[in-house]
Amino acid sequence: MEKLQINYIDTDIIIAGGGTAGCYGALKLAESTSKRIFIAEKANIKRSGCLAAGVNALNAYITKGRTPEFYVDYAQKDAEGIARGDLLLSMSERLNECTRDLEKLGLVILKNEDGSYAERGTRNIKINGENIKPLLADAVNKNSRITVQNHINIIDFIVKNNKIYGAVAIDMVEDKLYIIKAQVVLCATGGAAGLYRPNNPGFSRHKMWYPPFNTGAGLAAGIRAGAEMTTLEMRFIALRCKDTIAPTGTIAQGVGASQINSRGEIYENKYGLSTPNRLYGTVEENLAGRGPCYLRTKGISAEAEMDLKKAYLNMAPSQTLKWVEDGEPSQNNVEIEGTEPYIVGGHAAAGFWLSSDRQTTIDGLFAAGDVGGGCPQKYVTGAMAEAYIAANSIKSYLENKKDKLSPAEYEDIAERYVKVESKFFGNTVKTYNIESLEETMQKIMDNYAGGIKTHYKYNEQSLIIAAEKIAGVLNLSVKLHAVNMHELVFIHELQDRLLLCLFVIEHMRARKETRWHSFAENADYPNQSNEFNKYINSRLQDGKIKIIERDLVGREEYYEHTNR
Repeated sequence: MEKLQINYIDTDIIIAGGGTAGCYGALKLAESTSKRIFIAEKANIKRSGCLAAGVNALNAYITKGRTPEFYVDYAQKDAEGIARGDLLLSMSERLNECTRDLEKLGLVILKNEDGSYAERGTRNIKINGENIKPLLADAVNKNSRITVQNHINIIDFIVKNNKIYGAVAIDMVEDKLYIIKAQVVLCATGGAAGLYRPNNPGFSRHKMWYPPFNTGAGLAAGIRAGAEMTTLEMRFIALRCKDTIAPTGTIAQGVGASQINSRGEIYENKYGLSTPNRLYGTVEENLAGRGPCYLRTKGISAEAEMDLKKAYLNMAPSQTLKWVEDGEPSQNNVEIEGTEPYIVGGHAAAGFWLSSDRQTTIDGLFAAGDVGGGCPQKYVTGAMAEAYIAANSIKSYLENKKDKLSPAEYEDIAERYVKVESKFFGNTVKTYNIESLEETMQKIMDNYAGGIKTHYKYNEQSLIIAAEKIAGVLNLSVKLHAVNMHELVFIHELQDRLLLCLFVIEHMRARKETRWHSFAENADYPNQSNEFNKYINSRLQDGKIKIIERDLVGREEYYEHTNR
Protein backbone atom coordinates (compact mmCIF):
# COMPACT_ATOMS: atom_id res chain seq x y z
CA MET A 1 0.00 0.00 0.00
CA GLU A 2 1.40 3.38 -0.98
CA LYS A 3 -0.90 5.70 0.92
CA LEU A 4 -4.46 5.77 2.20
CA GLN A 5 -6.82 7.68 -0.06
CA ILE A 6 -8.50 10.59 1.75
CA ASN A 7 -12.24 10.99 1.25
CA TYR A 8 -14.12 14.02 2.58
CA ILE A 9 -17.81 13.75 3.45
CA ASP A 10 -19.96 16.79 4.23
CA THR A 11 -23.05 16.36 6.38
CA ASP A 12 -24.82 18.04 9.29
CA ILE A 13 -25.39 15.13 11.67
CA ILE A 14 -23.25 12.02 12.06
CA ILE A 15 -24.75 8.97 13.70
CA ALA A 16 -21.91 6.69 14.77
CA GLY A 17 -23.30 3.17 14.68
CA GLY A 18 -26.34 1.84 12.85
CA GLY A 19 -27.76 -0.40 15.57
CA THR A 20 -31.11 0.03 17.30
CA ALA A 21 -30.46 3.45 18.81
CA GLY A 22 -28.67 4.71 15.71
CA CYS A 23 -31.42 3.72 13.28
CA TYR A 24 -34.25 4.99 15.48
CA GLY A 25 -32.39 8.24 16.21
CA ALA A 26 -31.97 8.81 12.47
CA LEU A 27 -35.67 8.20 11.85
CA LYS A 28 -36.69 10.64 14.59
CA LEU A 29 -34.29 13.29 13.29
CA ALA A 30 -35.62 12.84 9.75
CA GLU A 31 -39.14 13.55 11.07
CA SER A 32 -38.19 16.84 12.69
CA THR A 33 -35.35 18.44 10.73
CA SER A 34 -34.27 18.99 7.14
CA LYS A 35 -30.60 18.65 8.11
CA ARG A 36 -28.46 16.03 6.38
CA ILE A 37 -28.15 12.79 8.40
CA PHE A 38 -25.27 10.37 7.85
CA ILE A 39 -25.07 6.92 9.48
CA ALA A 40 -21.60 5.34 9.65
CA GLU A 41 -21.85 1.59 10.27
CA LYS A 42 -18.99 -0.89 10.65
CA ALA A 43 -21.08 -3.84 9.43
CA ASN A 44 -24.39 -3.56 7.58
CA ILE A 45 -27.37 -1.95 9.27
CA LYS A 46 -29.70 -4.77 8.19
CA ARG A 47 -28.24 -7.14 10.80
CA SER A 48 -25.87 -5.07 12.92
CA GLY A 49 -25.87 -4.43 16.66
CA CYS A 50 -27.42 -6.29 19.57
CA LEU A 51 -30.61 -7.12 17.69
CA ALA A 52 -28.85 -8.88 14.83
CA ALA A 53 -30.33 -12.27 15.74
CA GLY A 54 -33.63 -10.91 17.03
CA VAL A 55 -35.31 -10.83 20.42
CA ASN A 56 -38.45 -12.46 21.84
CA ALA A 57 -39.66 -9.78 24.23
CA LEU A 58 -39.54 -6.06 24.84
CA ASN A 59 -38.14 -5.99 28.36
CA ALA A 60 -38.82 -2.31 29.04
CA TYR A 61 -42.51 -1.50 28.78
CA ILE A 62 -45.00 0.21 31.09
CA THR A 63 -47.59 -2.52 31.48
CA LYS A 64 -51.25 -2.05 32.37
CA GLY A 65 -51.72 -0.47 35.79
CA ARG A 66 -48.05 0.56 36.05
CA THR A 67 -46.39 3.96 35.68
CA PRO A 68 -43.02 5.24 34.48
CA GLU A 69 -42.20 5.90 38.13
CA PHE A 70 -42.73 2.20 38.86
CA TYR A 71 -40.09 1.36 36.25
CA VAL A 72 -37.69 3.95 37.67
CA ASP A 73 -38.08 2.46 41.15
CA TYR A 74 -37.31 -1.01 39.81
CA ALA A 75 -34.19 0.12 37.92
CA GLN A 76 -32.83 2.18 40.80
CA LYS A 77 -33.39 -0.62 43.30
CA ASP A 78 -31.69 -3.14 41.01
CA ALA A 79 -28.72 -0.76 40.70
CA GLU A 80 -28.55 -0.29 44.49
CA GLY A 81 -29.23 3.44 44.06
CA ILE A 82 -26.36 4.18 41.67
CA ALA A 83 -28.44 5.31 38.71
CA ARG A 84 -29.53 8.65 37.30
CA GLY A 85 -33.13 9.31 38.27
CA ASP A 86 -33.57 12.02 35.65
CA LEU A 87 -32.38 9.80 32.81
CA LEU A 88 -34.47 6.84 33.95
CA LEU A 89 -37.66 8.88 34.21
CA SER A 90 -37.41 10.61 30.84
CA MET A 91 -36.59 7.25 29.25
CA SER A 92 -39.48 5.45 30.97
CA GLU A 93 -41.97 8.09 29.86
CA ARG A 94 -41.24 7.23 26.20
CA LEU A 95 -41.07 3.42 26.32
CA ASN A 96 -44.62 2.79 25.14
CA GLU A 97 -44.45 5.35 22.33
CA CYS A 98 -41.32 3.64 21.01
CA THR A 99 -43.14 0.30 21.21
CA ARG A 100 -46.02 1.67 19.12
CA ASP A 101 -43.51 2.91 16.54
CA LEU A 102 -42.03 -0.58 16.25
CA GLU A 103 -45.49 -2.06 15.73
CA LYS A 104 -46.20 0.48 12.98
CA LEU A 105 -42.99 -0.65 11.26
CA GLY A 106 -44.34 -4.20 11.19
CA LEU A 107 -43.11 -5.79 14.41
CA VAL A 108 -45.43 -8.60 15.55
CA ILE A 109 -46.44 -8.02 19.17
CA LEU A 110 -48.31 -10.94 20.71
CA LYS A 111 -51.78 -10.08 21.98
CA ASN A 112 -54.40 -11.41 24.36
CA GLU A 113 -57.93 -12.29 23.22
CA ASP A 114 -59.10 -8.77 24.11
CA GLY A 115 -56.43 -7.22 21.84
CA SER A 116 -54.15 -6.05 24.64
CA TYR A 117 -50.43 -6.80 24.55
CA ALA A 118 -49.42 -10.16 26.03
CA GLU A 119 -47.38 -9.38 29.12
CA ARG A 120 -44.47 -11.39 30.48
CA GLY A 121 -44.09 -10.21 34.06
CA THR A 122 -44.67 -6.65 35.23
CA ARG A 123 -42.38 -4.83 32.79
CA ASN A 124 -42.24 -6.95 29.62
CA ILE A 125 -44.36 -7.84 26.61
CA LYS A 126 -43.98 -10.77 24.21
CA ILE A 127 -43.07 -10.29 20.55
CA ASN A 128 -42.04 -12.25 17.48
CA GLY A 129 -38.85 -10.30 16.99
CA GLU A 130 -36.51 -12.22 14.70
CA ASN A 131 -36.89 -9.46 12.10
CA ILE A 132 -36.84 -6.46 14.44
CA LYS A 133 -33.53 -5.08 13.14
CA PRO A 134 -34.34 -5.59 9.43
CA LEU A 135 -37.57 -3.64 10.02
CA LEU A 136 -35.66 -0.68 11.47
CA ALA A 137 -33.00 -0.88 8.78
CA ASP A 138 -35.59 -1.00 5.99
CA ALA A 139 -37.28 2.14 7.31
CA VAL A 140 -33.92 3.93 7.39
CA ASN A 141 -32.94 2.82 3.88
CA LYS A 142 -36.25 4.09 2.49
CA ASN A 143 -35.86 7.54 4.04
CA SER A 144 -34.43 10.01 1.53
CA ARG A 145 -33.09 12.31 4.26
CA ILE A 146 -30.78 9.63 5.65
CA THR A 147 -27.53 8.51 4.03
CA VAL A 148 -26.10 5.17 5.17
CA GLN A 149 -22.54 4.09 4.56
CA ASN A 150 -21.90 0.52 5.61
CA HIS A 151 -18.47 -1.01 6.26
CA ILE A 152 -16.74 2.09 7.59
CA ASN A 153 -15.42 2.23 11.13
CA ILE A 154 -15.24 5.50 13.06
CA ILE A 155 -11.94 5.58 14.96
CA ASP A 156 -12.01 9.09 16.46
CA PHE A 157 -14.13 12.18 16.89
CA ILE A 158 -12.89 15.53 15.59
CA VAL A 159 -12.88 17.82 18.62
CA LYS A 160 -11.42 21.30 19.04
CA ASN A 161 -11.74 23.34 22.25
CA ASN A 162 -14.10 20.67 23.58
CA LYS A 163 -16.50 21.09 20.65
CA ILE A 164 -17.36 18.45 18.03
CA TYR A 165 -16.68 19.02 14.34
CA GLY A 166 -16.99 15.56 12.86
CA ALA A 167 -15.31 12.17 12.89
CA VAL A 168 -12.46 10.18 11.37
CA ALA A 169 -13.21 6.75 9.91
CA ILE A 170 -11.47 4.00 7.97
CA ASP A 171 -12.93 1.67 5.37
CA MET A 172 -13.26 -2.01 6.25
CA VAL A 173 -12.09 -3.16 2.80
CA GLU A 174 -10.79 -0.36 0.60
CA ASP A 175 -7.63 1.68 1.29
CA LYS A 176 -9.58 4.75 2.34
CA LEU A 177 -9.62 7.17 5.24
CA TYR A 178 -12.70 9.34 5.72
CA ILE A 179 -12.93 12.81 7.20
CA ILE A 180 -16.61 13.32 7.95
CA LYS A 181 -17.46 16.98 8.55
CA ALA A 182 -20.48 17.65 10.74
CA GLN A 183 -21.95 20.04 13.28
CA VAL A 184 -23.10 17.35 15.69
CA VAL A 185 -22.51 13.64 16.41
CA LEU A 186 -24.81 11.08 18.00
CA CYS A 187 -22.71 8.22 19.36
CA ALA A 188 -24.62 4.92 19.28
CA THR A 189 -21.80 2.42 18.83
CA GLY A 190 -22.78 0.04 21.63
CA GLY A 191 -20.85 -1.22 24.64
CA ALA A 192 -17.78 -3.45 24.88
CA ALA A 193 -17.32 -7.20 24.69
CA GLY A 194 -14.01 -9.03 24.55
CA LEU A 195 -12.26 -7.33 27.47
CA TYR A 196 -12.24 -10.58 29.46
CA ARG A 197 -11.61 -14.20 28.54
CA PRO A 198 -14.97 -15.65 27.42
CA ASN A 199 -16.77 -18.79 28.58
CA ASN A 200 -16.05 -20.62 25.37
CA PRO A 201 -12.43 -20.24 24.20
CA GLY A 202 -10.79 -20.92 20.86
CA PHE A 203 -12.97 -21.59 17.84
CA SER A 204 -16.19 -20.92 19.82
CA ARG A 205 -15.06 -17.70 21.51
CA HIS A 206 -17.69 -15.75 19.55
CA LYS A 207 -20.39 -17.71 21.42
CA MET A 208 -20.88 -14.97 24.01
CA TRP A 209 -23.75 -12.94 25.41
CA TYR A 210 -22.89 -9.52 23.94
CA PRO A 211 -21.98 -9.08 20.24
CA PRO A 212 -18.25 -9.77 19.82
CA PHE A 213 -18.12 -6.96 17.26
CA ASN A 214 -19.07 -4.36 19.89
CA THR A 215 -15.62 -3.36 21.09
CA GLY A 216 -16.26 -0.05 22.84
CA ALA A 217 -15.11 2.05 19.87
CA GLY A 218 -17.38 5.03 20.61
CA LEU A 219 -16.54 5.02 24.32
CA ALA A 220 -12.82 4.90 23.56
CA ALA A 221 -13.08 7.68 20.98
CA GLY A 222 -14.93 9.78 23.53
CA ILE A 223 -12.31 9.08 26.19
CA ARG A 224 -9.48 10.13 23.86
CA ALA A 225 -11.39 13.34 23.09
CA GLY A 226 -11.71 14.14 26.81
CA ALA A 227 -15.32 13.10 27.51
CA GLU A 228 -16.30 12.16 31.05
CA MET A 229 -17.33 8.56 31.75
CA THR A 230 -19.46 7.19 34.58
CA THR A 231 -19.92 3.94 36.53
CA LEU A 232 -17.59 1.78 34.44
CA GLU A 233 -17.03 -0.30 37.57
CA MET A 234 -20.64 -1.53 37.29
CA ARG A 235 -19.78 -4.30 34.86
CA PHE A 236 -22.59 -6.41 33.51
CA ILE A 237 -22.26 -10.18 33.82
CA ALA A 238 -25.11 -12.13 32.32
CA LEU A 239 -26.60 -15.27 33.87
CA ARG A 240 -27.07 -17.55 30.89
CA CYS A 241 -27.89 -21.07 29.74
CA LYS A 242 -24.68 -23.07 29.81
CA ASP A 243 -22.76 -23.49 26.53
CA THR A 244 -25.32 -21.74 24.30
CA ILE A 245 -25.12 -18.51 26.38
CA ALA A 246 -28.82 -18.03 25.62
CA PRO A 247 -30.92 -15.72 27.87
CA THR A 248 -32.32 -17.17 31.09
CA GLY A 249 -35.04 -14.56 31.65
CA THR A 250 -37.18 -16.14 28.95
CA ILE A 251 -37.34 -19.31 31.04
CA ALA A 252 -37.44 -17.68 34.48
CA GLN A 253 -40.25 -15.28 33.56
CA GLY A 254 -41.88 -17.27 30.77
CA VAL A 255 -42.57 -20.42 32.79
CA GLY A 256 -41.77 -19.19 36.30
CA ALA A 257 -38.71 -21.43 36.61
CA SER A 258 -36.81 -21.15 39.90
CA GLN A 259 -33.04 -21.34 40.28
CA ILE A 260 -32.05 -24.61 41.94
CA ASN A 261 -28.79 -26.31 42.88
CA SER A 262 -27.79 -29.93 42.21
CA ARG A 263 -29.73 -31.04 45.29
CA GLY A 264 -32.93 -29.57 43.91
CA GLU A 265 -32.95 -26.77 46.51
CA ILE A 266 -34.28 -23.35 45.47
CA TYR A 267 -31.53 -20.88 46.33
CA GLU A 268 -32.54 -17.62 44.63
CA ASN A 269 -34.39 -16.17 47.66
CA LYS A 270 -31.37 -16.89 49.86
CA TYR A 271 -29.21 -14.38 47.99
CA GLY A 272 -31.79 -11.92 46.66
CA LEU A 273 -33.64 -11.47 43.38
CA SER A 274 -31.82 -8.47 41.94
CA THR A 275 -29.95 -9.01 38.66
CA PRO A 276 -26.48 -9.14 40.30
CA ASN A 277 -27.66 -11.39 43.14
CA ARG A 278 -29.18 -13.99 40.82
CA LEU A 279 -25.70 -14.39 39.37
CA TYR A 280 -23.97 -14.15 42.75
CA GLY A 281 -26.13 -16.90 44.23
CA THR A 282 -25.20 -19.21 41.37
CA VAL A 283 -21.48 -18.49 41.88
CA GLU A 284 -21.74 -19.10 45.63
CA GLU A 285 -23.68 -22.35 45.28
CA ASN A 286 -21.02 -23.69 42.93
CA LEU A 287 -18.22 -22.61 45.28
CA ALA A 288 -19.99 -24.35 48.17
CA GLY A 289 -20.00 -27.61 46.21
CA ARG A 290 -23.73 -27.57 45.54
CA GLY A 291 -23.44 -27.07 41.79
CA PRO A 292 -24.12 -27.34 38.99
CA CYS A 293 -27.06 -24.94 39.09
CA TYR A 294 -30.20 -24.98 36.98
CA LEU A 295 -33.46 -23.35 36.05
CA ARG A 296 -36.13 -25.85 37.05
CA THR A 297 -38.09 -26.65 33.88
CA LYS A 298 -38.61 -30.37 34.47
CA GLY A 299 -42.31 -31.14 34.37
CA ILE A 300 -43.51 -28.04 32.51
CA SER A 301 -46.49 -28.55 30.20
CA ALA A 302 -46.20 -29.42 26.51
CA GLU A 303 -47.67 -25.98 25.66
CA ALA A 304 -45.10 -24.16 27.80
CA GLU A 305 -42.33 -26.24 26.28
CA MET A 306 -43.40 -25.33 22.74
CA ASP A 307 -43.61 -21.65 23.71
CA LEU A 308 -40.02 -21.79 24.97
CA LYS A 309 -38.76 -23.37 21.76
CA LYS A 310 -40.50 -20.75 19.64
CA ALA A 311 -39.21 -17.93 21.85
CA TYR A 312 -35.60 -19.03 21.48
CA LEU A 313 -35.93 -19.41 17.72
CA ASN A 314 -36.56 -15.64 17.73
CA MET A 315 -33.20 -14.78 19.28
CA ALA A 316 -31.04 -17.77 20.30
CA PRO A 317 -31.82 -20.75 18.06
CA SER A 318 -28.84 -22.67 19.43
CA GLN A 319 -30.80 -23.26 22.65
CA THR A 320 -33.72 -24.81 20.78
CA LEU A 321 -31.29 -26.96 18.80
CA LYS A 322 -29.62 -28.08 22.03
CA TRP A 323 -32.99 -29.25 23.37
CA VAL A 324 -33.56 -31.22 20.18
CA GLU A 325 -30.14 -32.80 20.59
CA ASP A 326 -29.87 -33.31 24.38
CA GLY A 327 -33.45 -33.64 25.60
CA GLU A 328 -36.54 -31.50 26.05
CA PRO A 329 -36.80 -28.85 28.83
CA SER A 330 -39.77 -30.70 30.29
CA GLN A 331 -37.48 -33.69 30.81
CA ASN A 332 -34.25 -31.94 31.88
CA ASN A 333 -33.60 -28.81 33.90
CA VAL A 334 -31.58 -26.11 32.11
CA GLU A 335 -28.04 -25.67 33.44
CA ILE A 336 -26.95 -22.05 33.98
CA GLU A 337 -23.69 -20.16 34.37
CA GLY A 338 -22.32 -16.63 34.38
CA THR A 339 -20.60 -15.04 31.40
CA GLU A 340 -17.47 -12.92 31.36
CA PRO A 341 -17.96 -9.22 32.31
CA TYR A 342 -19.08 -6.64 29.76
CA ILE A 343 -19.28 -2.86 29.70
CA VAL A 344 -22.80 -2.03 28.61
CA GLY A 345 -25.03 0.89 29.58
CA GLY A 346 -28.26 -0.75 28.44
CA HIS A 347 -28.24 -3.32 31.26
CA ALA A 348 -25.84 -1.78 33.78
CA ALA A 349 -25.00 1.94 34.12
CA ALA A 350 -21.56 2.22 32.47
CA GLY A 351 -20.97 4.78 29.74
CA PHE A 352 -20.79 8.47 28.91
CA TRP A 353 -21.67 10.94 31.65
CA LEU A 354 -24.67 12.74 30.16
CA SER A 355 -26.77 15.81 30.77
CA SER A 356 -30.52 15.26 30.94
CA ASP A 357 -30.73 16.00 27.19
CA ARG A 358 -28.23 13.15 26.47
CA GLN A 359 -25.31 15.40 25.63
CA THR A 360 -21.85 14.33 26.76
CA THR A 361 -19.35 16.71 28.33
CA ILE A 362 -18.09 17.42 24.79
CA ASP A 363 -20.17 20.16 23.20
CA GLY A 364 -22.20 18.68 20.34
CA LEU A 365 -21.46 15.03 21.09
CA PHE A 366 -24.62 13.20 22.15
CA ALA A 367 -24.99 9.55 23.15
CA ALA A 368 -27.77 6.96 23.29
CA GLY A 369 -28.24 3.27 23.94
CA ASP A 370 -25.51 1.06 25.35
CA VAL A 371 -22.93 3.90 25.37
CA GLY A 372 -25.17 6.06 27.56
CA GLY A 373 -24.17 5.89 31.21
CA GLY A 374 -26.27 6.27 34.34
CA CYS A 375 -29.45 4.70 32.95
CA PRO A 376 -29.53 0.91 33.41
CA GLN A 377 -32.27 -1.53 32.34
CA LYS A 378 -32.82 0.26 29.02
CA TYR A 379 -33.03 -2.80 26.82
CA VAL A 380 -34.40 -2.28 23.29
CA THR A 381 -37.13 0.30 23.83
CA GLY A 382 -35.04 2.24 26.34
CA ALA A 383 -32.21 2.56 23.84
CA MET A 384 -34.77 3.88 21.35
CA ALA A 385 -36.18 6.29 23.93
CA GLU A 386 -32.73 7.72 24.57
CA ALA A 387 -32.18 8.17 20.84
CA TYR A 388 -35.56 9.94 20.67
CA ILE A 389 -34.54 12.34 23.45
CA ALA A 390 -31.13 12.91 21.87
CA ALA A 391 -32.76 13.62 18.49
CA ASN A 392 -34.97 16.32 20.00
CA SER A 393 -31.96 17.84 21.75
CA ILE A 394 -29.85 17.75 18.59
CA LYS A 395 -32.55 19.67 16.71
CA SER A 396 -32.43 22.45 19.32
CA TYR A 397 -28.63 22.38 19.43
CA LEU A 398 -28.31 22.88 15.67
CA GLU A 399 -30.41 26.03 15.80
CA ASN A 400 -27.57 27.79 17.63
CA LYS A 401 -24.38 26.19 16.32
CA LYS A 402 -22.80 28.34 13.59
CA ASP A 403 -19.01 27.91 13.76
CA LYS A 404 -17.11 25.45 11.54
CA LEU A 405 -13.54 24.32 10.99
CA SER A 406 -11.80 25.62 7.87
CA PRO A 407 -10.98 23.29 4.94
CA ALA A 408 -7.29 23.68 5.80
CA GLU A 409 -7.91 22.44 9.36
CA TYR A 410 -9.69 19.33 8.08
CA GLU A 411 -6.84 18.72 5.62
CA ASP A 412 -4.28 18.91 8.43
CA ILE A 413 -6.30 16.39 10.44
CA ALA A 414 -6.52 14.07 7.44
CA GLU A 415 -2.77 14.12 6.75
CA ARG A 416 -2.00 13.47 10.42
CA TYR A 417 -4.24 10.40 10.49
CA VAL A 418 -2.89 9.08 7.19
CA LYS A 419 0.62 9.09 8.70
CA VAL A 420 -0.51 7.36 11.88
CA GLU A 421 -2.57 4.69 10.10
CA SER A 422 0.08 4.02 7.45
CA LYS A 423 2.62 3.10 10.13
CA PHE A 424 0.71 -0.08 10.90
CA PHE A 425 1.25 -1.29 7.32
CA GLY A 426 4.97 -0.56 7.61
CA ASN A 427 5.53 -2.24 10.98
CA THR A 428 7.66 -5.39 10.74
CA VAL A 429 7.22 -6.96 14.18
CA LYS A 430 7.09 -10.78 13.99
CA THR A 431 7.13 -11.87 17.64
CA TYR A 432 3.41 -11.26 18.28
CA ASN A 433 0.24 -10.46 16.36
CA ILE A 434 -3.23 -9.00 16.95
CA GLU A 435 -4.74 -12.28 18.15
CA SER A 436 -1.96 -13.05 20.62
CA LEU A 437 -2.21 -9.59 22.21
CA GLU A 438 -5.99 -9.93 22.42
CA GLU A 439 -5.64 -13.26 24.23
CA THR A 440 -3.03 -11.75 26.56
CA MET A 441 -5.36 -8.86 27.41
CA GLN A 442 -8.23 -11.23 28.15
CA LYS A 443 -6.07 -13.49 30.30
CA ILE A 444 -4.81 -10.52 32.36
CA MET A 445 -8.33 -9.25 32.96
CA ASP A 446 -9.59 -12.74 33.78
CA ASN A 447 -6.80 -13.42 36.28
CA TYR A 448 -6.41 -10.03 37.96
CA ALA A 449 -9.51 -7.89 37.31
CA GLY A 450 -12.38 -10.10 38.43
CA GLY A 451 -13.05 -12.50 35.58
CA ILE A 452 -14.53 -15.98 35.50
CA LYS A 453 -11.34 -17.59 36.85
CA THR A 454 -11.52 -15.67 40.16
CA HIS A 455 -15.34 -15.99 40.41
CA TYR A 456 -15.56 -12.27 39.55
CA LYS A 457 -13.66 -11.23 42.70
CA TYR A 458 -10.69 -8.85 42.80
CA ASN A 459 -8.68 -6.81 45.31
CA GLU A 460 -6.50 -3.71 45.33
CA GLN A 461 -3.27 -5.57 44.63
CA SER A 462 -4.70 -7.64 41.80
CA LEU A 463 -6.05 -4.49 40.13
CA ILE A 464 -2.64 -2.80 40.37
CA ILE A 465 -1.09 -5.81 38.64
CA ALA A 466 -3.82 -5.75 35.99
CA ALA A 467 -3.24 -2.06 35.22
CA GLU A 468 0.51 -2.52 34.87
CA LYS A 469 0.16 -5.51 32.57
CA ILE A 470 -2.58 -3.96 30.39
CA ALA A 471 -0.50 -0.80 29.96
CA GLY A 472 2.34 -3.02 28.75
CA VAL A 473 0.11 -4.67 26.17
CA LEU A 474 -1.12 -1.26 24.99
CA ASN A 475 2.49 -0.19 24.45
CA LEU A 476 3.12 -3.30 22.35
CA SER A 477 0.02 -2.71 20.23
CA VAL A 478 1.49 0.34 18.48
CA LYS A 479 4.01 -1.98 16.78
CA LEU A 480 1.40 -4.35 15.31
CA HIS A 481 1.40 -5.03 11.59
CA ALA A 482 -1.69 -4.91 9.38
CA VAL A 483 -1.76 -6.63 6.00
CA ASN A 484 -5.07 -5.04 4.93
CA MET A 485 -7.79 -2.63 6.08
CA HIS A 486 -9.70 -5.38 7.88
CA GLU A 487 -6.68 -6.06 10.08
CA LEU A 488 -6.25 -2.31 10.64
CA VAL A 489 -9.76 -2.27 12.08
CA PHE A 490 -8.82 -5.21 14.34
CA ILE A 491 -5.86 -3.21 15.67
CA HIS A 492 -8.12 -0.29 16.51
CA GLU A 493 -10.60 -2.61 18.20
CA LEU A 494 -7.83 -4.06 20.34
CA GLN A 495 -6.49 -0.63 21.31
CA ASP A 496 -9.98 0.60 22.14
CA ARG A 497 -10.57 -2.36 24.43
CA LEU A 498 -7.17 -1.95 26.11
CA LEU A 499 -7.94 1.70 26.85
CA LEU A 500 -11.32 0.74 28.28
CA CYS A 501 -9.65 -1.97 30.41
CA LEU A 502 -7.46 0.66 32.05
CA PHE A 503 -10.48 2.87 32.83
CA VAL A 504 -12.54 -0.06 34.15
CA ILE A 505 -9.68 -1.06 36.45
CA GLU A 506 -9.33 2.46 37.86
CA HIS A 507 -13.08 2.68 38.45
CA MET A 508 -13.05 -0.62 40.36
CA ARG A 509 -10.13 0.62 42.45
CA ALA A 510 -11.97 3.85 43.24
CA ARG A 511 -15.18 2.24 44.55
CA LYS A 512 -13.90 0.82 47.84
CA GLU A 513 -16.96 -1.26 48.63
CA THR A 514 -19.00 -4.11 47.21
CA ARG A 515 -22.10 -2.33 45.96
CA TRP A 516 -23.12 -5.08 43.50
CA HIS A 517 -22.22 -8.70 44.16
CA SER A 518 -20.26 -10.26 41.28
CA PHE A 519 -20.66 -7.15 39.09
CA ALA A 520 -18.09 -5.44 41.32
CA GLU A 521 -17.02 -7.91 44.03
CA ASN A 522 -14.20 -6.16 45.92
CA ALA A 523 -12.61 -8.72 48.27
CA ASP A 524 -10.86 -5.96 50.25
CA TYR A 525 -14.19 -4.24 50.88
CA PRO A 526 -16.89 -6.98 50.95
CA ASN A 527 -19.73 -4.76 52.22
CA GLN A 528 -21.71 -1.79 50.96
CA SER A 529 -20.74 1.63 52.33
CA ASN A 530 -22.83 4.81 52.61
CA GLU A 531 -19.63 6.68 51.82
CA PHE A 532 -20.04 5.55 48.22
CA ASN A 533 -23.63 6.67 47.61
CA LYS A 534 -22.27 8.59 44.64
CA TYR A 535 -21.14 8.16 41.06
CA ILE A 536 -17.56 7.25 40.24
CA ASN A 537 -16.66 9.18 37.08
CA SER A 538 -13.45 9.60 35.10
CA ARG A 539 -11.79 11.41 32.25
CA LEU A 540 -8.43 11.42 30.48
CA GLN A 541 -6.46 14.45 31.62
CA ASP A 542 -2.84 15.14 30.62
CA GLY A 543 -2.50 11.52 29.54
CA LYS A 544 -3.63 10.16 32.93
CA ILE A 545 -6.93 8.81 34.24
CA LYS A 546 -8.58 11.29 36.59
CA ILE A 547 -11.23 9.89 38.94
CA ILE A 548 -14.13 12.23 39.80
CA GLU A 549 -16.81 11.67 42.43
CA ARG A 550 -20.25 13.18 41.71
CA ASP A 551 -23.42 13.46 43.77
CA LEU A 552 -26.54 11.46 42.96
CA VAL A 553 -29.10 13.05 40.62
CA GLY A 554 -32.80 12.63 41.43
CA ARG A 555 -35.65 11.90 39.04
CA GLU A 556 -37.16 15.37 39.27
CA GLU A 557 -33.88 17.16 38.62
CA TYR A 558 -32.65 18.49 35.27
CA TYR A 559 -28.91 18.04 35.06
CA GLU A 560 -26.74 20.32 32.96
CA HIS A 561 -22.96 19.95 32.70
CA THR A 562 -21.09 22.59 34.66
CA ASN A 563 -17.72 20.89 34.35
CA ARG A 564 -16.78 21.39 30.70
